Amino acid sequence: MALKLESTRPNLGSLRIDEGKRAKGRMDRRILYAVLPVLLLAGLIVAGYVLRNQKAMVEVAAAGKPEAGGRQALLNASGYITPRRRATIAAKITGRVTGVFFDEGTRVAQGQLLATLDDSDVRRALDSAKADRDSAQAAISDYEVQLKNAQITLRRAEQLQKAGIQTQEALDNASTAVESLQAKATLARQQAAASEARIRVAQQAVDNCTIRAPFAGIVVSKDAQVGEMVSPVSAGGGFTRTGIATIVDMQSNEIEVDVNESYIARVQPGQPVMATLDAYPDKPIPAKVRTVIPTADRQKATVKVRITILDLEKHNFILPDMGVKVAFLEEEKAAEKGKSGNGEQEKAAEVMAYIPKSAVRTDAGASFVFVVREGKAERRAVKLGRERGSEVAVVAGVRPGDSLVVKGPESLKDGEQVEIRQ
Repeated sequence: MALKLESTRPNLGSLRIDEGKRAKGRMDRRILYAVLPVLLLAGLIVAGYVLRNQKAMVEVAAAGKPEAGGRQALLNASGYITPRRRATIAAKITGRVTGVFFDEGTRVAQGQLLATLDDSDVRRALDSAKADRDSAQAAISDYEVQLKNAQITLRRAEQLQKAGIQTQEALDNASTAVESLQAKATLARQQAAASEARIRVAQQAVDNCTIRAPFAGIVVSKDAQVGEMVSPVSAGGGFTRTGIATIVDMQSNEIEVDVNESYIARVQPGQPVMATLDAYPDKPIPAKVRTVIPTADRQKATVKVRITILDLEKHNFILPDMGVKVAFLEEEKAAEKGKSGNGEQEKAAEVMAYIPKSAVRTDAGASFVFVVREGKAERRAVKLGRERGSEVAVVAGVRPGDSLVVKGPESLKDGEQVEIRQ
């Protein structure tokens, strides 16, 4: 059988592009090249419109009100309320708690009973000491009766010996009996005194079973319950308490702050201070520097300053360990001395507000800030005064309560719409 062989040559004619299709492809490319610039222009217009209407994100802070009396703050610091009298009440002896007569927040007077301990053992010792005393006193009474009889016998022996009726030996025996009874009576009195001393010791042990408040104040911590063991020293692992309660004298509250040692020269004893609690920012508290602790913290490079709160009884909302910010003010005499000239000059030098340093910008040597009003940034020129910590005084251009841009784009312009970052 004969097989028919087909040619294996490629058919190049099948790869030929039709002239109509080639013309159509050229036409599509021309249309694309013509439409592309229009699309790019439209995209630029839309992007510009979007960017133009996009608001700048900013962070704001309110301008602070200057202190009353025209005195400027020399330094700012933060610290805590600390009572000068704060005590953890503990028992003098180890014992089991049988009664607790207070709770957290209870106001206690000086000497008020707080708790009691089991006193059964020490009362037994007290009863024993009293019995010894009674026994010694009974012996004294017996010796006094015997001594009185012995003295009568001695006088009779002396008279008989003088009359020559009785011997000298009988007289000596009567005298010895008197002296012996006197010595025994003296010993009994000493034993009675020793018993009285033991009674006082036992009574003190009984008194130690009652815990009383050492001063008037408020209980801020209840550290023991009925049935627990307490001890003045740590003993028995975690089953023995070392305290009964913690009492704070609220009338001894003061402010304690750490001041950087670089600025401690601005702080002097008696210097006026304006304090503001973090919990009550709208209630300024007048105070003054009580003392500057004469030592520095090597690790923190700070010096501790204690501040006395004026009219403490009027600020009953102050509690220990509250956070507080203080401003050390200049002395009143220094403030008055700094004012000179006519009234217009004094008014020009008056501090209008305090603002964060981060809100101040400069342009060609002139200082200005951006104030946010009705959603827009308003540029204002300001005249600056003395710095205090992270703030700076403004003499003109800003009033207390104005919202200032403290963080925002460098390209921010006057009148530009802004959005406040929460």
